[in-house]
Amino acid sequence: MNQPLPSWDLYRSFLAVIREGSLSAAARALGLTQPTLARHVAALEEAVGGSLFVRSPRGLDPTDAALALKPQAEALDAAAASLWRTASGYGASSHGGKGCGAEVRGTVRITASEVVGARILPAILADLRDRHPALEIELVLSNAVDDLLQRDADVAVRMVEPDQQALLVKRIGVIALGMYARRDYLDRHGSPERLEDFGRHSLIGFDRETPDIRAMMRRAPGLTLPRFALRSDSHLAQLAAIEAGFGIGICQVPLARRNPELVRLLADVFDMPMGMWVAMHEDLRSTPRCRAVFDGLAAGLRDHVSTGHAG
Repeated sequence: MNQPLPSWDLYRSFLAVIREGSLSAAARALGLTQPTLARHVAALEEAVGGSLFVRSPRGLDPTDAALALKPQAEALDAAAASLWRTASGYGASSHGGKGCGAEVRGTVRITASEVVGARILPAILADLRDRHPALEIELVLSNAVDDLLQRDADVAVRMVEPDQQALLVKRIGVIALGMYARRDYLDRHGSPERLEDFGRHSLIGFDRETPDIRAMMRRAPGLTLPRFALRSDSHLAQLAAIEAGFGIGICQVPLARRNPELVRLLADVFDMPMGMWVAMHEDLRSTPRCRAVFDGLAAGLRDHVSTGHAG
């Protein structure tokens, strides 16, 4: 006879213990009592036929069995959150709505790179919120590529072309990247007149190669990696260092145009294009709030990209 599958509540409690490190902290995070949480863990251990946690001076440490279950539990957690966002959005639009019931209401989870999410999207999202007051946004800033098929996010802004199937993808255009420094830095150190001159300047760059860095390097095969005076995998930190006058770094041309103190260097020699796309799971195209965000991001980002070609 087939054994019944453990309920989602057991996995949710299990995942909370892994994340929080103790029964008491996990219970607080979930709004449960500690005895209830302990029963959930014990029931899951009985179902899988082994211990999931061992006590240590730090609290509860996961066993090998628990670590093996963790990725699947996290996938369940993401799927449950996505399911709730979808259900709550449809449920909310069916009450008190007007016309066909396609009111834009509920939560949409957006993922974008640090610079795009912090410097470009806020104004676009503010406009979306003005037009759709019942819309709620979850904004995840990460230079990693989240898996839309696993519903890590509803809508993604990507600087690398999505290659997954079952995605609705809209190409925004190409953003120009340039080398920039603050005006007073150049007053102190002089302006480079050729690429070789960058070697005597304070250069701002990355610490580790990421997929977007490798893609950028493939588009400029003749470019060799210099020694950086400041290395950071945070593109926001790199941009802040350029704006602070630390040295020379790469910046989106449309962003640099907002700051009159930033000077573009060797534009005729270093002009690197970077594509931009908006993507979401094709199953969400008929969800009013996701479609509104997808279309709103696409329109706003097109306006942003176009400023890089002005003047």
